[in-house]
Amino acid sequence: MFKFILSISLLLLLAACGGDGGGATDEAELTEVTFVLDWTPNTNHTGIYAAQAEGYYEDHGLDVEIVLPGEAGAEQTVATGNADFGISAQENVTQARLQDVSIVSLAAIIQDNTSYLASPEEYGLETPSDLEGHPYGGYGSPIEEETIASIMQADGADFSEVEILNVGDVDFFTTVQRDVDFAWIYYGWTGIEAELRDMPLNLIDFTEYSDALNFYTPVLITNEGLIEDDPETVEAFTHATAEGYRLAMEDPERAAEHLLEAEPDLDEELVMASQEWLADVYQSEAPYWGHQERDVWQNYMDWMYESDLIESELDVDQAFTNEFLPDEAGE
Repeated sequence: MFKFILSISLLLLLAACGGDGGGATDEAELTEVTFVLDWTPNTNHTGIYAAQAEGYYEDHGLDVEIVLPGEAGAEQTVATGNADFGISAQENVTQARLQDVSIVSLAAIIQDNTSYLASPEEYGLETPSDLEGHPYGGYGSPIEEETIASIMQADGADFSEVEILNVGDVDFFTTVQRDVDFAWIYYGWTGIEAELRDMPLNLIDFTEYSDALNFYTPVLITNEGLIEDDPETVEAFTHATAEGYRLAMEDPERAAEHLLEAEPDLDEELVMASQEWLADVYQSEAPYWGHQERDVWQNYMDWMYESDLIESELDVDQAFTNEFLPDEAGE
């Protein structure tokens, strides 16, 4: 009798363990995906970290690994399937598509181009015409130079009067006080840092000189193969990521804390201030986060083609999709 009771007890215990093991099975059934950043972690990426920390990815059946870009860059890494998703920019997607690199933009992480040409206020560089005779520090990209040349031309200035220096990833504040007079910055990070440093800047807004220069940067990307073979995973990832960015908009402090928990070496004051500023910029006037307008893709592609930055025109419908985004109701 004792042995019988013991056997029943053991069976009940095993059944209970089996129930607990169901969670482990569910966890094992999560789809593993890799996400590659475009740069070192910053507040452009907060929605990703928030989605991970809040469990949104798990809720959608995903186990997401966030990795830094290697020498190949995010675009090539995603195109070759070495990462499933990543971050890029509209100009990079456009160029990649024309080189038969099959990446697709799934969402605009920020609705408007928040980059500017910036210089310390005391240099007096307020308009593109003021840039003549002043050294510029950048990455040596043809797009960089053509963008500056086009706004200078629109302002009646001569781009050939600008000295172009390739300074790479040298800190903006160091380079404008040592090597150059102006550089290209993203206001949501470097502009906010300038505010915290109490360093007034003059900013030249590209979009004041050409509507085509209000392009999407950054964007969320995947590859065509994943869209064709596993659209469910693409939708799950995009929906969970949208939830992360909605949190970043609705509760920027909480979202920023998730970024800081994942990347404790970041400057907390800068992250918090940057996140507060970006909260109103991620979606801006769009109907929902991530939405992409065809005209934005078409206008910037036309500008790139007319500026000889690309050799042929692109059917922009191949470059982006809103198909996998939840609408404003989260559906």
